[in-house]
Amino acid sequence: MTPSSVLRQRARRTLGGNIFGSEWIYGLLVSLVFSLFTGISATGVLAILVFVLSGAVSVGYCKYFLERARGNISYDNISVCLDGFRGDMAPNIVTGLLVFLYTFLWTLLFIIPGIIKSYSYSMAYYIRCDHPEYTATEAIKESQRIMQGNKMRLFCLHLSFLGWIIVGALCLGVGLLWVAPYQKAAEAEFYRDIVESEPLVFDRSGRTDDDNIFDGN
Repeated sequence: MTPSSVLRQRARRTLGGNIFGSEWIYGLLVSLVFSLFTGISATGVLAILVFVLSGAVSVGYCKYFLERARGNISYDNISVCLDGFRGDMAPNIVTGLLVFLYTFLWTLLFIIPGIIKSYSYSMAYYIRCDHPEYTATEAIKESQRIMQGNKMRLFCLHLSFLGWIIVGALCLGVGLLWVAPYQKAAEAEFYRDIVESEPLVFDRSGRTDDDNIFDGN
């Protein structure tokens, strides 16, 4: 498996290498819009709307960085961020709702299980990008399958950005804006690294740990 240092190197190449260059700045803007949307502090109908649409927004966010990593789109093709709303967007919405629900239920068993399961589900949005024919449940189960033995790798990748996060925070927090696209681009490289060694082949006869939450087994 590819080490975190190499994944970060590939991510920097995807972003153009220059933190003040156009390629990085476009990634920054996409990450900023995503953060503003998911971080909206609202009540009533608006809050419900943001919650419901978060899955579709997350798919578009992941697809932008995934397609850039693959060299399929130019850095300024931000319209791909809307792909989560194109075609049949219902599975994208349901994916977001189920990821939240499953993570919440596992968190009730204490915080650590919730964190672990969040890593299990972390590739579901990327899978939806590559396989729009998958249902939400299939994408989540496939994410669990490919993340077996890889959750600690992703945790270590996220942890490797700690230095960047500290420096960004010391710059009055503004520097964190540059860290977000870097981290997301590296996560996209992480997904590519997994699926290149273990292609996605969903087994509809398979079961997951989450089945046990509801059937008591």
